[in-house]
Amino acid sequence: MLKLVGVSKTFFPGTANERRALRQVALELAEGDFATVIGSNGAGKSTLLNVIAGSLATDGGAIMIDGRDVTKLPANRRAGLLARVFQDPQAGTAPHLTIEQNMSIALTRGRRRGLGPGVGRRRRAEFREQLAVLGLGLENRLKTRVGMLSGGQRQALSLLMASFTRPKLLLLDEHTAALDPARAELVTALTEKVVADSQLTALMVTHNMAQALRVGNRLVMMHEGEIILELCADQKRRTTVADLMDRFTSVKGQMADRSLLS
Repeated sequence: MLKLVGVSKTFFPGTANERRALRQVALELAEGDFATVIGSNGAGKSTLLNVIAGSLATDGGAIMIDGRDVTKLPANRRAGLLARVFQDPQAGTAPHLTIEQNMSIALTRGRRRGLGPGVGRRRRAEFREQLAVLGLGLENRLKTRVGMLSGGQRQALSLLMASFTRPKLLLLDEHTAALDPARAELVTALTEKVVADSQLTALMVTHNMAQALRVGNRLVMMHEGEIILELCADQKRRTTVADLMDRFTSVKGQMADRSLLS
């Protein structure tokens, strides 16, 4: 479903501020895989999602989604293949529009939109049914402007809207990081439900190692633009947060030694 081959990205090349954000990254997800991505600040996690989404162009390598080479496609041309939920709850919705208007726009994402009414009686009934699954009472607030919702409510709505078109790939960029612990747990549970119910392939960036071990069937650890560890479902079940910390500390030291010798 997703295949990255030798993907590289360098910021400010040839200057004193040069930074190699991705170094020959190779990654492959099968259909239905739910992979979590962890790593320290600057490891390349968000850059990885940005190049997959087309927000950043790669310097080299290839990106395939559902067998299609999208390496050279801009973000708007990839909209029909993937969806994304951002860390900032305000990034995935239009605050001045109502809940039903936001949902109507999300429903036609990546497709041509006509000039007819955005929300009819049948569509409104469908929206109520879909919102009821969230358990937040939003099905009774279709006319409410999204800017009036809490951060957790907006993130849950963004997550639901991201699944509308059954994207080939769902990208989750630390989408619970800005929420309080209770809301973060709620959105995490909703994430697992949405991914499972819609049978999506998902890639989720997180700083929370416990969450990374608990959620999904794959785990990827990054450091200095490289993937330094990959775990399958069985390996995740046998791994603890302490194990991950030990592995990260060990590899980080090895990479530091290698940089001194290079």
